[in-house]
Amino acid sequence: MKLRLFTFIILFVLAAEFAVLVYFAAGDTDYPQDTVMVNEVLHTVQAQWDNLENHQNRTGLDYVVLDEHRNILFRTREGLSESIHAAIAHRDTLLEIRKDQASGLLIIYNDSSRAFRSRRQTALVVLLASMAVQCAALAAYAAYLNHAVIRPFHRLKSFAQRIAGGNLDIPLTMDRQNLFGPFTEAFDLMRTELKHARQAEAEANAGKKELVARLSHDIKTPVASIKAASEVGFHLTDNEKIKNNYTQIIRKADQINTLVTNLFTATLEELSQLTVTPADMSSRELAAILEDSDYLGRAVIPPVPDCLIRADRLRLQQVFDNLFSNSYKYADTEIKLEIRREGPFLAVTVEDSGGGVPPAELPLLKEKFKRGSNSRNTEGAGLGLFISDYFMGRMQGELLISNGSAGLQVTVRLLLSGTEDR
Repeated sequence: MKLRLFTFIILFVLAAEFAVLVYFAAGDTDYPQDTVMVNEVLHTVQAQWDNLENHQNRTGLDYVVLDEHRNILFRTREGLSESIHAAIAHRDTLLEIRKDQASGLLIIYNDSSRAFRSRRQTALVVLLASMAVQCAALAAYAAYLNHAVIRPFHRLKSFAQRIAGGNLDIPLTMDRQNLFGPFTEAFDLMRTELKHARQAEAEANAGKKELVARLSHDIKTPVASIKAASEVGFHLTDNEKIKNNYTQIIRKADQINTLVTNLFTATLEELSQLTVTPADMSSRELAAILEDSDYLGRAVIPPVPDCLIRADRLRLQQVFDNLFSNSYKYADTEIKLEIRREGPFLAVTVEDSGGGVPPAELPLLKEKFKRGSNSRNTEGAGLGLFISDYFMGRMQGELLISNGSAGLQVTVRLLLSGTEDR
């Protein structure tokens, strides 16, 4: 309705402007004199020829009365033609006056130019008024467009950006009166459906993760029983072949336990339930941690510098358990250990002799479910280094992976106590 009204006003104003222009352009610039008033002036002047001092102009015409010697006897106002030459140039009306023996000349002023100026002024006033109405209509419609189109469009744009950013909680204000009313309602319905879908997905994922966590925890119980029974059997038999079998069972149980622990830990990390609590710890405890992690006893533990480190002992034990397990599983070689001070860190380097991995694969090893190309024939989930890197980050330390001179080299950098703010 507003668009129709605006269109009607604009068309009406344009028609008025066109009509004024046609009227002004088609009009004649020469206006003929009123012959009735001209004759009245002529007869009046003739009748009062001898007493022109008392002559009064009873018409709307301007004129000058000259005698036979071209002297001015009467004029209605100043600025009128006073000679035949000037009157001809101005296209005035010239009439000869004869009374008795006297004669004279009546010059009636041609006011065509004044009438033309008056008509032009009227046309300009009409055009200016039409343009003012047109500008007002355009300004009103621009304000309407800003209110009904531009501002709602910007609101829709901001709303779409919030949706793209994952903010599904803020509703979109609906205005059914503007052009975007139906779109506004559809966009808000989309937001509501997306929010419901995201909530359902989050609930489903949480259920799956909790199920994995419960299963991981439940699997550990029979594995622990198998390991305990195997250890008892190992100590009760004197047969070396049976002892080797028990050793293999214990080793596989440890591998299963490590895999389940990693899976369980990754699930907890995603559920934001995994806690890492760094505290001051003596570096002397590192020797015991490394010895517990080296379940095959192939590493020589070097002297540990005496200092205080910031670490969570349980999580640090898991870190080195993962490193030794990976080394024995993928390289199956002797392990070289090196412990040294590096600025505000105590660095522990674990290096095997398995030849390492391609350099392009090094940055991927700390990602979840990523393993080197040399591990295709070896069982594993690709979670050990991911979890270890997560633990070290929470302890304000670092986990660095590189290729050493003989094989893969992993450096655990533990923050020294008292250097947290450096």
